[in-house]
Amino acid sequence: MCRSRIRRGVASSGRETMLKPALQLKLGQQLTMTPQLQQAIRLLQLPILELQAQIREALETNVMLEAEDEGAVLDAAEPIELAYEASDSNEAAASASEGEQGGSGEPDDPWAENQITGPAESTWSGDDRQQEFADSRHETLHDHLLWQLEMSRLGEMDRRIGAAIIDAINDDGYLTESLEEVGANLLPEVEADTPAIERVLEHVQAMDPAGVGARSVAECLALQLRQIDPATPGLATALAIARDHLTLVADQQYSLLRRQLHVDERELEHALALVRSCHPRPGSVVQSSTPEYVVPDVFVRRTERGWIVDINPSSIPRIRVNQSYAGLLGRASDHAALRAQLQEARWLIRSLEIRNDTLLKVARCIVDRQSGFLDQGEEYMQPMILRDVAETIEMHESTISRVTTGKYMHTPRGVFELRYFFSSHVSASDGSEMSSTAIRAKIRKLIAAENPAKPMSDAKIAEILSEEGIQVARRTVAKYREALGISSSSDRKRTQGR
Repeated sequence: MCRSRIRRGVASSGRETMLKPALQLKLGQQLTMTPQLQQAIRLLQLPILELQAQIREALETNVMLEAEDEGAVLDAAEPIELAYEASDSNEAAASASEGEQGGSGEPDDPWAENQITGPAESTWSGDDRQQEFADSRHETLHDHLLWQLEMSRLGEMDRRIGAAIIDAINDDGYLTESLEEVGANLLPEVEADTPAIERVLEHVQAMDPAGVGARSVAECLALQLRQIDPATPGLATALAIARDHLTLVADQQYSLLRRQLHVDERELEHALALVRSCHPRPGSVVQSSTPEYVVPDVFVRRTERGWIVDINPSSIPRIRVNQSYAGLLGRASDHAALRAQLQEARWLIRSLEIRNDTLLKVARCIVDRQSGFLDQGEEYMQPMILRDVAETIEMHESTISRVTTGKYMHTPRGVFELRYFFSSHVSASDGSEMSSTAIRAKIRKLIAAENPAKPMSDAKIAEILSEEGIQVARRTVAKYREALGISSSSDRKRTQGR
């Protein structure tokens, strides 16, 4: 045991003597992300609204940046104003001559003075207009109901009960608490029995939107139907359906529904139309969030030379380096912080130029490949993946992915996200490839033109497409049909055959 320990100790000591620090020279390549490249990539993937916010923040924090003069924007709007004036040049000249000849005479048109009054003479100001738009803010359902409660002729106690009922109404417009729970919430300030709460609930249920304050879908539909003219055909049957037969309507068992209600097909058709006209979630009618708008990054228009792609000039604020500050800084030997801001300003401007150039290259490549779609519609969409564009403009696929995410193109056929033009391909019988978007468009067209009494099955649609040279399986047709929101052939037949 002692000898083995001594031997291990000697070996360990020898190993330690062999570990010595040394310098080695190696040659290699490594990709380093410079701050300029990182900023360019970050700006490249930002949508317009986020990019605008970042540029505004840069203008506020970097003294070396300034927005370009807005005179160019005014000049761009000037031709529109001149064209408008030229279209009415004869009338304007006649009015001017009458004004010079008439002296202080009153004009024949009582509105003429308001039409020619300048902004400085007008009693209406831009602040009033801003206040008008500010009043049209989006209020919540709760605020909308409370406003109506305040405008009603209820007593103080009934208003408190009404406020408690409104507090128990969810965003869909349904009362989520029982009348007993509403009464318990009023204690100890207000003691109200169930009949009193029921009476105030009927008042709340008469408010806008119709159907609010209901405790079930059946009651919600009934509240909306009771506001229709009693002489409307099928109203009594619609009320009966809303009260007791909504399950049969959901299952589309219309024959059984006619037998149970003892009505003919025409009467049932009128009643179902009334039921379907009701809103199952009346609270969603009152919008509580500000709508989101899409700002196109590029515009596509047709000219005599073909399709032209342009960057949206109003989407990005135009900025530049403040030459006054930059000139003063050039003659100074210190001010490291200002020099850093000057460098950041130049990087930002260069990054924006790279972003616009890359976006324009990608958009032009998409338009070149999808000109058939722009000319004739979805059925002529060509298959295209990120690699196709990347190889054409000689960039990496990840760059194309960043450019096409959250960026929109305004075309004569509508506004589309750039990713919309990318789709997988399906091989045709002649060896060519077809876009999955085009196949979905063909499926939608075939179903729209089918005989409603004999809807086509997925297998039949696959057979028709196969005759046209498009080899797709039945399950693929089913997947595309479901993606389009189209029901199966049996459901379509049952719906049409009622």
